[in-house]
Amino acid sequence: MNLAPAEAHTLRTALATAVAVPVTPLHADGTPDWDTYAMLIGRLVDAGITIITPNGNTGEFYALSQAEARQAAQAAARAVRGRGQGPGQTAELLVGVGHDIATATEAARHAGDHGARMVMIHQPVHPYVSPQGWIDYHVAIANAVPDLGVVLYIRDERRTGAQIAELADQAPNVVGVKYAVRDATKFAAVARDAGIDRLTWLAGAAELTAPAFWAVGARGFTSGLANVAPGLALAMFDALRADDFGAAMKVWDTVRRFEELRLADSSADNVSVVKEAMAQLGLCRADVRPPSRPLPAAIKQEIAQILATWDIG
Repeated sequence: MNLAPAEAHTLRTALATAVAVPVTPLHADGTPDWDTYAMLIGRLVDAGITIITPNGNTGEFYALSQAEARQAAQAAARAVRGRGQGPGQTAELLVGVGHDIATATEAARHAGDHGARMVMIHQPVHPYVSPQGWIDYHVAIANAVPDLGVVLYIRDERRTGAQIAELADQAPNVVGVKYAVRDATKFAAVARDAGIDRLTWLAGAAELTAPAFWAVGARGFTSGLANVAPGLALAMFDALRADDFGAAMKVWDTVRRFEELRLADSSADNVSVVKEAMAQLGLCRADVRPPSRPLPAAIKQEIAQILATWDIG
């Protein structure tokens, strides 16, 4: 069964928000702590987050086994069931899938079987990616799950609007793009060449890019910060939706240093910074899997100083 136009519109509308990418908490022995994972997702939803992306990069997708990734999708589905912003409403899942085509397809079908209505296809990590091969990869996965909405995750500045448009022509269930190239000018051109109103465009490099991307057509953004302070992520989204760029930039100033710590050294400590902050708040352990690392004492202290200035309920 193909995704109905009305359903596609509903999913595109739902994507226009602050999309949280949850961490995958670990036990002391390095195995995933699924009970804490469910608690953390419940915290996000209760705070007002309406789209959750299990198996995103902040969730250490590439450090999880395929079995663990499936468990993450199932645990997230259980955690959002029955929660939401009103009677009968629940948060939507946008489940990350990737690796080879067969693995990604199996994961997408598994996500659908457990209640997800959307999947996000991670950027291909193959060392040799041709433009046509990039299109064919995504089309193969999207066409295998025609009843699910598909979001593209783009981190490669070589991807053009024409390529995205060709892909969407062949896979009409593509409903959105997480655009994580940190260049608002390039984003503006790519989105318009692909069709700015055809898809929901997300600022895929989090809060520091969200205001500039919003100004040229993004209508949502993804957030790892939301794990720590969902209220700050939602405050930025509310300000942008109200076209109050002054308020949005106040949030930008508030989170700037935290996000800069995540971005340092080509985002080497992206997840470690988030988990350390959560550990300091008593939410989960700070443990990460290689190739991420435990943080040095100086960065831990700076995170503590940042948290002391935030109002986290």
